[in-house]
Amino acid sequence: MNVRINESWRAVLQPEFDKPYFEILTSYVRHAYASSVCYPPAKLIFHAFDACPFDKVRVVILGQDPYHEPGQAEGWAFSVPEGVRIPPSLENIYKELQRDLGKPVPTSGHLESWVNQGVLLLNATLTVEAHHAGSHQGKGWEELTDAAIMALNEKREHLVFMLWGSYAQRKGQFINRRKHLVLEAPHPSPLSAYRGFIGCGHFSAANDYLIRYHQSPIEW
Repeated sequence: MNVRINESWRAVLQPEFDKPYFEILTSYVRHAYASSVCYPPAKLIFHAFDACPFDKVRVVILGQDPYHEPGQAEGWAFSVPEGVRIPPSLENIYKELQRDLGKPVPTSGHLESWVNQGVLLLNATLTVEAHHAGSHQGKGWEELTDAAIMALNEKREHLVFMLWGSYAQRKGQFINRRKHLVLEAPHPSPLSAYRGFIGCGHFSAANDYLIRYHQSPIEW
């Protein structure tokens, strides 16, 4: 199947696009977008891949679902468009960033500056029905995003994977810890942020690791 996606990602994901599950997934998503309100906008479904080419990835932050309320989802995990109220999980990410690196808390939830530096903000499921969290889980997206993570794990070296919450940690359990840095903490949601996410030090740890392997640190 021919999929409109960044060419560097097409090179590693084309085998997935040719599998039966992806054809079934595509049919499901087309029907869902035609019959109900879904997020993100269709043109942004592969935004995480398009904005962060395979060979430019340096840090991977795994999310679970796109935001499911109007105006929030833009195809990047945790990020919202400029001018949209910062969601609670991202507020806690910013709190930890301030605690860890002394950075002022941003007024915008748009994480384009991270993406432009090679931070892949990847949700496990790339679409969702409005107002129904998890509604497109188990339809095939997870298989595709597993393949993307596996390709990064196998074909790249010295990446940083930030796995926040048990879902992300299960999804990244096959990552080679001898080849990459894997950072794990509770999810930054208000329900769990103060059980270990606040205080995890992941942003400084990621930069220390990148510097150790002769890469420039991320300007978080």
